Amino acid sequence: MRPLVDPQEVAPTLDLCLRVGEILMSNGAGAADVTATMRSLAFHRGLRGAELDVTFTSLSMSWQDPGTDDPPVVMLRQVKQRDIDYEDLTRVDHLVRDVLADRTTLREARAEAARIASSGHQTARAAITVAWGVMCAGIAIMLGGDPLVVAVASVTAMVIDRLQLAMGRRRLPAFYQQVAGGGVATLMAIGAVTLGLADGLSLMVTANIVMLLSGIGLMGALQDALSGFYVTSSARLLEAMLATAGIIGGVSGGLAVAEIAGIEVGRFVPGRTAALDTLTLMAVGAGVAAAAFAVASYAPWRVVPAIGLIAAGATLLSQAPLLAGFPRAWSVGVAALGIGLVSYGVAGRFRVPPLVVVVSAIVPLLPGLTIYRGLSLLTESSGDFRGVLALVVAASTALALAAGVILGEYLAQPLKREARRLEGRLSGPRLVGPLRERTRTRSRRPGADPDAP
Repeated sequence: MRPLVDPQEVAPTLDLCLRVGEILMSNGAGAADVTATMRSLAFHRGLRGAELDVTFTSLSMSWQDPGTDDPPVVMLRQVKQRDIDYEDLTRVDHLVRDVLADRTTLREARAEAARIASSGHQTARAAITVAWGVMCAGIAIMLGGDPLVVAVASVTAMVIDRLQLAMGRRRLPAFYQQVAGGGVATLMAIGAVTLGLADGLSLMVTANIVMLLSGIGLMGALQDALSGFYVTSSARLLEAMLATAGIIGGVSGGLAVAEIAGIEVGRFVPGRTAALDTLTLMAVGAGVAAAAFAVASYAPWRVVPAIGLIAAGATLLSQAPLLAGFPRAWSVGVAALGIGLVSYGVAGRFRVPPLVVVVSAIVPLLPGLTIYRGLSLLTESSGDFRGVLALVVAASTALALAAGVILGEYLAQPLKREARRLEGRLSGPRLVGPLRERTRTRSRRPGADPDAP
């Protein structure tokens, strides 16, 4: 029986699918999105019925030609690097679109995937450090900090970023980087209080450790669970909890150093915020933090202003149900639904994956501080259930965010299709070009004029 595809192209096609899947998984994409992308590439290249297995640490893919008795071809790939890089994510999204539209060959696609995985960035690394400082400044504004607290939070965030960058180059595990970051955040806040530069130790530490918190990991874990990928969800959840435990160790170590040195800093309240007079300041801080996070994650600059506006609007939207008496989970769920609805169209307009817009805009709503507060309260021997309640609130908030975003994406896709159809019907009268736009190819007899109506 004749093979369905060229046997020489089976292994290169599987390699391309695995390379694309590795880039997507290592940069924060959900397991469901990775599986769908790999399956679409394989199907387009003729590998019908390919078997996939996507987990948090590895990808595997196999295919057997049903028209022959040849053994199946099986290929594996490990997911080694885990850094959120939206520039690589955008480039591989464009590559997948080019392959599915037959604008590139298999050989060119494999070469481009290798370049994406190995090449650097156009944005200087120093600009990324500044972006982290701006992000923590925005968080401090959102939490109600005064200008001195905002300045201390910004400087501390940049110091933490450079320290973690140096530790990462020496291949130290992420847990130790989290411990070092939490210690630096606490010690610099204590130093600012001791020197009289700023007041409010709890507020400064809270603003400083937001960049270290793992709320994104928790939301990703719940998103994978909702999509049916329970193994990957469990791994993401464990990683998030371990990273948060590292922050707690660093903060407690910094406080212990201050106590040994005889520095009186008062009682530290994890996750403490100040009262805001207006919601406008909260929205401004959320927009600045989300836009800066996008820059720090190498998102294309063209979409950064839109991300800031979406985050500010979502923050205001999340406050309306709270003022009406609804629980926080419902309020952030409504805001996440709005983000999911808007982000699909914005991502298409700015030619980026929706994940870039969704994750960046949802950063101010993530329950990272609640996770930190719950775990830190569990370490105290107070004998109450405040820590457990805080973790339950964090889980419900993250679940509401994940469910709201997914539902928003489901609703946005058919709405966008109907909007395009309506736009096509109302786009007239035309003053140049064809009066009717052809949306599908009609068969013609040989020799017919292709420009005939």
